[in-house]
Amino acid sequence: MLKFILKRLGSAVGVLFGASLLLYILVINSGDPLGDLRESNAENREYLMQQRIEYMNLEQPWYLRYLTWLGGVGKCFVGSCDLGRNINGVEVSGLLANAASSTLRLVLLATIIAAILGIAIGVLTAVRQYSGLDYLVTFLTFLFFSLPVFWAAVLLKEYMAIGYNDWLENPQISIGTSILIGVVAGIVLQMLLAGSLKRRGLTFIITAVFVPLLLQYSLWLNFYRYPQMGPAIIVVLTLLLALSATAMSVGLKEKKVLYPALITVVLVLVMYYATFWLLKDANSWILLFGVILAVVIPGLIGKFMGGRLSRIAAGVSILVGVVGAGLTVLDHIFRAWPGFLELKGRPIGTIGSSTANLGGGFWDTFLDNATQLLLPTIVLAIISLASYSRYTRSSMLEVQQQDYIRTARSKGLSERTVIFRHAFRNALIPIATIAAFDFAGLIGGAVVTETVFGWKGMGDMFNTGLHSVDPAPVMAFFLVTGSAAILFNLLADIVYALLDPRIRV
Repeated sequence: MLKFILKRLGSAVGVLFGASLLLYILVINSGDPLGDLRESNAENREYLMQQRIEYMNLEQPWYLRYLTWLGGVGKCFVGSCDLGRNINGVEVSGLLANAASSTLRLVLLATIIAAILGIAIGVLTAVRQYSGLDYLVTFLTFLFFSLPVFWAAVLLKEYMAIGYNDWLENPQISIGTSILIGVVAGIVLQMLLAGSLKRRGLTFIITAVFVPLLLQYSLWLNFYRYPQMGPAIIVVLTLLLALSATAMSVGLKEKKVLYPALITVVLVLVMYYATFWLLKDANSWILLFGVILAVVIPGLIGKFMGGRLSRIAAGVSILVGVVGAGLTVLDHIFRAWPGFLELKGRPIGTIGSSTANLGGGFWDTFLDNATQLLLPTIVLAIISLASYSRYTRSSMLEVQQQDYIRTARSKGLSERTVIFRHAFRNALIPIATIAAFDFAGLIGGAVVTETVFGWKGMGDMFNTGLHSVDPAPVMAFFLVTGSAAILFNLLADIVYALLDPRIRV
């Protein structure tokens, strides 16, 4: 395995080197880096031109400039990267650090959301092949595939930002609109739950009645400006998750999985009160430490109480713990929302990654970053979600035709066990490759998204460098995207080995 990985790494580095050389040649021949100064009427034009020549080493032949850049990249292995300077004399390494943090935050979140939702939808549509849900998802995925990024971004800015911000000033939902939303929700939910005609009809009726009442009740509470959750709702939601996750994995009769999950629900309630005042004045380190505890403690509970099902028990308990911690954080976000609206009357931002001079505390800054992140994340996620769902569906359908799946069914195993313990794991093997390429691809695709939403990330740095015939920022962008592609391909190989033991042989 190690020999294979080293071989793959060597070939990938060779490709990266050749591609970087080609890109460098293309950039330096795309225009004149001194063009704007040649047309300038400034009195110190000659001085500015000479200064830029020194910044960009234009007095040297192109191949020496490329080798200088390559040598600076080599210094990254000893912790002192030198990626050159841009046309203004600013170190590109510093620009890249700031831009990368902004872009990676956006791309990582979009990738996680797209992967989780896309895989879940793909499995569901494969299990219910040729159902109404399958046809609906197929239509939506083709729609998302063909949707231009800039067009989706403009629509989101118009309706999810400008329209929502206007609506939030005086939230109103008419009775007719509430009924329409309830009917649509009922149609979607009965498609998700499937079952007999009686069950689907009952699901539709309950949803079509409950949703309009819930919407009107939320308006009466003024929930959209003064949201609230509280420990009771957190306990109910985590309890439902514990029961459903246990039922889907091994069934509610397996107490060795159910009891750790229920203990985790109690632990979530205890931690809610124990950390209440601490989280009121939280910081990033406190949240990070909380996430670690939400994984470690439930995992240990499941490990020690799960017995022969310790891995499943630990997984279910961790899921309940992480979701419970997330709901606890959401409760504090709800509490901070009214104050945030006073600072930022139109909460959903359309330009930039943060609001300048916002003020406020930690939760106000957190909400500002989240609301600015919302729209570009959705744009990137919906396109990737379409590919994840289709590839997962195709992979699941192929796996379900294998002999070992027929054998598992013939042995009398439940359909839940066949799907989740036999088919699902093997269906994930090709998805690992998709995820590896998708992450690197999203970084490249962020160029358009960042331009539309005014994010100062790597896409903006690449775009600015390209228009200025400035190779240093462009090459820095290429270095990150190319390295990400290599890294995630290697991770895909490792995931392959973990998912399919035959690869390790």
